[in-house]
Parts: sequence; structure tokens; C-alpha cells
Amino acid sequence: MAEPSLALQAMLRARMVASGVVTSLVPAAHILDRNTRPEVFPCILIGEAQTLPGPGLMRTRHEVFADLHIWAEEPGLATAKLIAGTIRDALRDRPWTVTGFHVADAYVQSTRFLRDPSGVSHGVMTLRADMMEVA
Repeated sequence: MAEPSLALQAMLRARMVASGVVTSLVPAAHILDRNTRPEVFPCILIGEAQTLPGPGLMRTRHEVFADLHIWAEEPGLATAKLIAGTIRDALRDRPWTVTGFHVADAYVQSTRFLRDPSGVSHGVMTLRADMMEVA
């Protein structure tokens, strides 16, 4: 069984790449799992994740948090906010299906936007999912 955050990450990337609205703003090749500053703009970097144990004796439930980093080359924050909105729509249009898990609840927990000193905009979207292992 995959670590829950890795399984969630795969679903998130697949959902964003499959969304024509997201890829009209961010090319699919710019939606990446990287841990360096972006080299291309705009881009979405699949970032940090955290998995917490859920309730139950079997410990097959998990509370998973995942960050998406949104980057755009602009002096303001409008493009990063527009990209965040398209990601929200792409994740909202149908229930989340994660291989090996049942997703009981999932939502965008927060989105924050930051001004980077180098003149680019940066958004961080934190997603939360309650997941249960399935056999």
C-alpha cells in the first residue's frame, strides 16, 4: 500500500493535468513534483505533505494534508489567484478517487498568497483529505 500522501499526490496531479481550464493557464509539463525554486513560469509545484493517524484500532484511517505551490511571473498576485481558482474548480467537479483508498472527505483547507522579493507571485494551497485504506 502506498503512503497516503503519495497516493493523494498522484491523484492531484492527474486531476490538474486532465483539467483543460488549469492547463490553459499552466501547461501540464509545468505541474511538477520538485523541491527547488521554479525554473519555468507559470507552474504548480506539488509540495510538502503530512499524514496523521486517524481514529480506529486498525489504524487504516488517515488525515492527509498536501500543499500545492503556485508560481507566476508577475508583479502582482492576480495570475496566482486565477490559477488557484481553476485548481479549486478542477478538484471540486467530482469526488476524489485515490488508488488504494476511500476518500471520506476532501477540501481546500486554505490558500494564501505571498509576494516574492524576486518579483514573482507565489500561492500556497493546502488541501485536506480524510482517507481510509481499502483492501
